[in-house]
This record gives sequence, C-alpha cells and structure tokens, in this order.
Amino acid sequence: MATRLNPYISFSGDARQAMEFYQSVLGGDLRLSGYGDFGSEVPPGYDDKIMHGMLETSGGLTLMGADVPPGMEHRTGTDFAVSLSGEDADELRGYWEKLSAGGAVSVPLEKQMWGDVFGMCTDKFGITWMVNISERA
Repeated sequence: MATRLNPYISFSGDARQAMEFYQSVLGGDLRLSGYGDFGSEVPPGYDDKIMHGMLETSGGLTLMGADVPPGMEHRTGTDFAVSLSGEDADELRGYWEKLSAGGAVSVPLEKQMWGDVFGMCTDKFGITWMVNISERA
C-alpha cells in the first residue's frame, strides 16, 4: 500500500451519524470500529462511540473520523488532523521526525492496541498530524 494523506475529523459523540452521512453523500465503503472492538475495556459512556472510521470511495477519496477519546476536549475549529498512513515504516518515521521537530507530541509513535505503530503530534505551525504505520500482514 502506498502512503496515504487524508483529513481525519474528530467528533463530539456523533461520529457514526456523521460518517454514515458522508457515505450517503460520497458513496463508497465505510468501516467503523468501536472502542470495544479491540478487546480492551470500554471507557464509561463510550459503548456506542467510534474509535476509528474510514470511508473510501472508488474514485480515490478517503475520509477518516472518530469520536474524541476520553480525556481529550472537542474544540470546534480545531477538530481535524491530517493523517499519514501506510506500510513504509522508514518513509513514515521520516515524516514523523520532521513533523514533530519543534512541535508537541501528544501520542508518541509506538505500537498501539490495534497492532499498528501510531503517533500524534502538533507541528510548529499548530497543525495536528497522525502517523499510522500498518503492521498487519
């Protein structure tokens, strides 16, 4: 898989409804994963919340989104990030090093419960970036 660049939108509890709406507008294949889908304990109040959603269309459009995780604040106007994802670990780690330099790391680039290596940072210009290195066969 080539490295992908796409918007990632954060929602305040209505990610499922929003992503289903975007699918009705754009078409495509929608995959939604809830907070309990990875065998971990579900945070209180998150039984029906989305941990990760991805909409892919046959025309090459990709949109990702999720409900804001517990402990993070949803702020309108700053409720998006740019996502870089793929399988080329060297390429993606290189992007991570450059994007996080001079910025702030909120999630260190490390293996996560879903099996991939993931990190989140805000670059020196205030833009939030997510980097996900797929380690699935």
